[in-house]
Amino acid sequence: MAEAKQLRQWGRRVIDIEKQALDNLYQFVDSPEFAQACELILNCSGKVIVMGMGKSGHIGNKISATLASTGTPAFFVHPGEASHGDLGVLSENDIVLAISNSGESSEILTLIPVIKRQGIPMISMTGKPESTMAKLAQLHLCIKVQEEACPLGLAPTSSTTATLVMGDALAVALLQAKGFTKDDFALSHPGGALGRKLLLKVSDVMHKGEELPLVTEDICITDALYEISKKGLGMTSVVNQQKQLVGIFTDGDLRRVIDAGVNLRTTKISDVMTRNCITSGDNILAAQALKVMDENDINGLIVINGANEPIGALNMLDMVKAGVI
Repeated sequence: MAEAKQLRQWGRRVIDIEKQALDNLYQFVDSPEFAQACELILNCSGKVIVMGMGKSGHIGNKISATLASTGTPAFFVHPGEASHGDLGVLSENDIVLAISNSGESSEILTLIPVIKRQGIPMISMTGKPESTMAKLAQLHLCIKVQEEACPLGLAPTSSTTATLVMGDALAVALLQAKGFTKDDFALSHPGGALGRKLLLKVSDVMHKGEELPLVTEDICITDALYEISKKGLGMTSVVNQQKQLVGIFTDGDLRRVIDAGVNLRTTKISDVMTRNCITSGDNILAAQALKVMDENDINGLIVINGANEPIGALNMLDMVKAGVI
């Protein structure tokens, strides 16, 4: 049984070797081929079809997912399945990104004549510039490493790390060249936390219509409490005769009123409400409204229109339900 010290040493050795492999990758990103590959993809009106066998296939799957999520239409096709019909996804407007550390993957080499016959450009990503795939490709991206982190030199380790990082370098360079934004990213991640933060607006979260708590400034506190209880948001907006917002009354305000011994049946809500309350528009992001609440240490917001009329209300619980928090 290996000692803990020895296990840590082996782990550090892997990291050192893979760090060196990544340092070695700079020269290949600085090559003319990297920029040419980016330009070829940028000018592509179709998709990037990523292929790879074994561990290269696993990495290729991730690269295709990263490309697709950052503005470059792409998906992975298994070379073995491609030989049995899946190659039909290829169109003349596509580009093939073929990955193989050895550059001699028989499954991919079998497909190259068909790819070339259709006039589809191919970018190869291999660890051997002299390999068959490297020579047959229109462009070659080198991912050569000095050694694998595996002491047997057999398990793909440094080579797969270098391949993954080269794929990330391509994806991010393309992202920046296209001017891809957070909003664009959110559109491809509508179900994720980031998508919710970047897509959901206050208008999507707020309570409106009959659900909006609203009272006039001339009613007594007791009547306002009925509205708060009925709508269940822990607050109510207060408006004047012109239906413009003049204040807000919350559960916190109620506790202060009770502590002060105020008569709830005879005191008007206008005498105890919070004037000049913090509000929100309905077209801002829900995440921005959440930031406003956090910065002002409040649990809810009244949403107003351009005429200062209440059109909605939301609280922290609404943010939780919407997945913004």
